[in-house]
Amino acid sequence: MMETFIKFADTLSTSMGKAFSWCIVILMGGTVYEVVMAYVFNKPTLWNFDFSMQMYGAILMMSGAYCLATEAHVRGDVIYRLFNQRTQAWIDLVLYFVFFFPGVVALAFYGYEYAAIAWKIKETSWSSPAQIQIYMVKSMIPAAGTLLVIQGIAEVFRSIICIKTGQWPMRMVVAEETEQMLMRTSQEEDKSNVI
Repeated sequence: MMETFIKFADTLSTSMGKAFSWCIVILMGGTVYEVVMAYVFNKPTLWNFDFSMQMYGAILMMSGAYCLATEAHVRGDVIYRLFNQRTQAWIDLVLYFVFFFPGVVALAFYGYEYAAIAWKIKETSWSSPAQIQIYMVKSMIPAAGTLLVIQGIAEVFRSIICIKTGQWPMRMVVAEETEQMLMRTSQEEDKSNVI
């Protein structure tokens, strides 16, 4: 049962993360459009600032669960990595309940209230003369919180499995740490420099 839920959560989180990563392309297109309009045609847009903020917000909010599923979040693991896997799992399990779940449940709950009020008043942006509607994008706040709760439950299940077996369950996708990439790259360069 736990493995099935982990697979479901990982699939959901990585799918959402990959889908919303296309917002980067849309954000870049909007920025290029604004630069061309402002500097080539001398006709800057009123809406592009808010549009860019909404795209950036979508990327930021919807990438959280993806980062959790792929271990891409920053971790202060100077001491953590010295422990065996069971001890790491116990640390993760405790920290998820002490810090993670209170924060993401609050994000989902209060984010829902925040988005509901925005929808009720059909909230518009106060920061630009275009008065772009922003109530729809605020719906991503509780959605992101919900995705993080689902992925957090999967991470708790991962910790429980590791405590029982002594091995972390496999992940669908793993973000490679920078030091591992640098080590691999330097080793490949060393091999290519050998005569």
